[in-house]
Amino acid sequence: MDGTAERLAGARQLLVPILAEGETRVPLGHDAADRTLRGGLLRGALHEIFARDTSAFGFTAGLARRAAGPKTLLWSVQDYSALEHGAVSPTGLAEFGIDPACLLLLRAANATDALRAGADALGCSGLGAVIVEIPGHPKILDLAASRRLVLGAQSKGVTVFLLRPDAQVEPSAAETRWLIGAARSADSDDWGHPRFDVDLTRNRHGETGHWVMEWCCDDGAFRQSEDWAAYSGAVVCPPADRPAATPPRRLAG
Repeated sequence: MDGTAERLAGARQLLVPILAEGETRVPLGHDAADRTLRGGLLRGALHEIFARDTSAFGFTAGLARRAAGPKTLLWSVQDYSALEHGAVSPTGLAEFGIDPACLLLLRAANATDALRAGADALGCSGLGAVIVEIPGHPKILDLAASRRLVLGAQSKGVTVFLLRPDAQVEPSAAETRWLIGAARSADSDDWGHPRFDVDLTRNRHGETGHWVMEWCCDDGAFRQSEDWAAYSGAVVCPPADRPAATPPRRLAG
């Protein structure tokens, strides 16, 4: 028995560097968050987003767009989602800095179908990321279901985001867990950019954290909110699917 335990321990030590070398992380653009995440969000993994309010939908879209890179993003929702939380709008996506042509919207009859469709989509290497929107606490979404999502994400390297409106935290196999609400916009003469009150409450490979993060619609990246007003031409994190952009434009006052 002791010899078996020693062999297993040795095998684990051999696997750790292999798994670490195979990791692919995409920077979010927010320096503090990227440091906490060891360079960025882990691709080919499960990430959970719990919503304090509807701003979490935009935050999830931003995360998924970063993770998907140049590939297509799939969003699996239930039919009634538009009545409860609002519909995904092509115009809204474009104003948010996401090309609507890069997103496929899949409507399912119930939570079981939405979860199954999202899990099946993880086997498609043509997708870069999948959002599975599951409100409330359906019985189908349990720890075993989250583990299946993890395995599916790892098989083809497709990142999966489990968006949980109207839900409380439950045990899961997620790599990260986020609690998202809207943050107050900066005082300015223009429309500004979306801001999020962000709590990273679970991080399997590092610390957690709390930040106010701003989504730059021009760059398609997150940044520290105080950096935007003080923007002075500093280099920012390039978008995941485009080369580095010129300094972002501001709307006229």
